[in-house]
Amino acid sequence: MARVTVLTIASALVFGLAVTHAVQQEAPPPGTNVDALQAPLDRLLDVYVRDGFVYYRALKSDRAKIDRYVASLDVPQATYDKWPKEQQLAFWINAYNGCVLQTIVDHYPIHGRTPEYPPNSIRQIPGAFERLPHRVLGKTLTLDEIEKDVAQFKDPQALLALGRGAIGGGRLHSEAYTSQRLGEQLKGVAAECVQRKECVQVEMTTGTLSVSPLFSWREAMFIETLGGAEMKDYPGRSPIERAVLRLIEPYILPTEQEFLKQNSFKITFHKFDWRLNDLTGGVPDR
Repeated sequence: MARVTVLTIASALVFGLAVTHAVQQEAPPPGTNVDALQAPLDRLLDVYVRDGFVYYRALKSDRAKIDRYVASLDVPQATYDKWPKEQQLAFWINAYNGCVLQTIVDHYPIHGRTPEYPPNSIRQIPGAFERLPHRVLGKTLTLDEIEKDVAQFKDPQALLALGRGAIGGGRLHSEAYTSQRLGEQLKGVAAECVQRKECVQVEMTTGTLSVSPLFSWREAMFIETLGGAEMKDYPGRSPIERAVLRLIEPYILPTEQEFLKQNSFKITFHKFDWRLNDLTGGVPDR
C-alpha cells in the first residue's frame, strides 16, 4: 500500500510539473522573446507603460532598474558589430527610449518656467536632447546623437518609434523592440501614427492633411527613403509630400483615400505636443 501511495504522489508531481511547463510555454513572461540585453527594459515597460503613457512617479521609486538598463548599453563596439541589422536597430530605438525615461526620472516631477513649452515638458530640462550625456557603445552621446544613429538605418518607421517623452512623440509600447519581431513592430508603429491625431489628421472639411512636424525635422531622410518617383495618384506633389503619402496610404480609411486621391488637399505641419506623457494622476486631456 505504501509503495502504491508513493508512486501515486510521484506521478502527480510529474504531471503537475508537465502542466506548469506547458502553461509557461503558452504564456511566456515579459522578457522571454526579446534580445537578452533588452529583457530588463521589456519588463520595465510592461509594468510602467500603458497606452503610450508612463507611470513616472512609480518608475522613479524603482529607478535602480532603469539605471542598470542604461548602464548595460555601454557594450563593446566589437560585440555590437557582430549583431544582425535588426538587432542593431532595435538596440538604438530601445537605447533612445530608455535614456529618455532615465532623463525624465532624474528630474521628475518637472516644474519648468520656460514659456515656450508646457511646465511639465521634457523640454524644461536644460539640454535634455542636445547636451545631457549617455554612455552607449563606449561613446558619450546625447539623445539627438542617438536619434541620428537611428536615422542612419534609413527606416522612417523607426523614427516614429522614438517616444521623446512627449504626447506628440511616438507612442511608447509596453514592450521593448526586438530583432525577432522588429519588422512587425515597426509596421504597427506606422499604423498607429495614422490613427493618432498627434501624428496624422485628415481633415476633409478643410481640405487639409495635417501631419507631425517630425516629418519636417527629418525631411532629408524621409525624402531619401520615400520621396522618390512621382506618384500616379498625386502628380505634382513635392518629395516630402510624396514621402508622407507613401508612409500613411496603406493605413488610412477608404474614405480618406478617396479624399486624398482628389489631389486637391494642402499638407501642413501641426504644432508638436510637448506635454509629458505622464500617466500619474490620470491620462492628460488630448
